[in-house]
Parts: sequence; C-alpha cells; structure tokens
Amino acid sequence: MITLLVGAALAYALWRIGDEMRQQRREAALRHLLATFAPAAATAHLDPKQLVVWHPLAEASRKLFPDAFKELDAAAGGTFPFSREQVKAAHARCTADWLAWERAHDAEYALKSAQVQDEIDRAQGPASPLLRTRLAAIEQQKLERYQQRYEEYIKTAKALAAFAE
Repeated sequence: MITLLVGAALAYALWRIGDEMRQQRREAALRHLLATFAPAAATAHLDPKQLVVWHPLAEASRKLFPDAFKELDAAAGGTFPFSREQVKAAHARCTADWLAWERAHDAEYALKSAQVQDEIDRAQGPASPLLRTRLAAIEQQKLERYQQRYEEYIKTAKALAAFAE
C-alpha cells in the first residue's frame, strides 16, 4: 500500500513537473516572439519597406508556432504583429510617399533643366556642345533615378497588396 502511495505521489510530482516545464516553454516562446516582432510592429508603420521584410518572417513563425500566435493574436486584439489594417495603411503610405517623391523629383529636374536652358538662351549664337550635353545628361539622370525609385515602389506596393489579401 505504501509503495502504491509513493508511486502515485511520484507520478503526480512528475506530472506537475512536466506541466510546469510545458508552461515555462510556452511562456518562453511567447516572450521570444514578442521580443522578436514587437520592435518591427512598432516601427513598420513608419517605413513600409520594413513591413515587406518582416511580414514573411512573421508568417513563417506563425506556421511554426500556431498556438503561441493564437495567444498573441488574442492579447493584441488582432493579427500579431501586423493586422490587415496596418498592412493596408502601409500600402497607402507607400503610395503617398511615392507620389510626393515623384512631384519633388519632377520639380528638382525641371529646375536643373531650366538652369541649363537659361544658359543656352543667354548664349550668343548656337548652343555649345557642352551645354547641349549637360541638358541631355540631366534628362538621362532624371530618367535613371525615376526608373530606380519606381522599381522599388512597385516591389514594395505589390508585396504589401499581396499581404493585405
């Protein structure tokens, strides 16, 4: 009888120890996920490109730790670390940033071109090859910068649109 009681007590103690270890692992996983994604969640709204980097990592983590993310989602009151609304807001910000950059870019190069064109107009006689080359170089630089920035914008916007779906 005593052996049975000792065995039962030992089984209960082992069960409690195992339960406590599972609880500690669960809490450690939650702390780790919070420590990993909280900074990204806090700053992703400032830079949509950050969200493009972090979102796939969060989705992969969500697949690896579904139970932990269910708890984090419940605690956050939505999808942790990025809600659909946050992704849509990042997409809108990305588009607004692009439009503002595009206007500034056009104004910057309109000024540069106008300065060289003014020199051409003030020159007596035909424009020098140097001035014509400078004007062409400005137009080429404008096009190259536009294409580079547009490519970045499209990649970011498409990724954000896909995340929002």
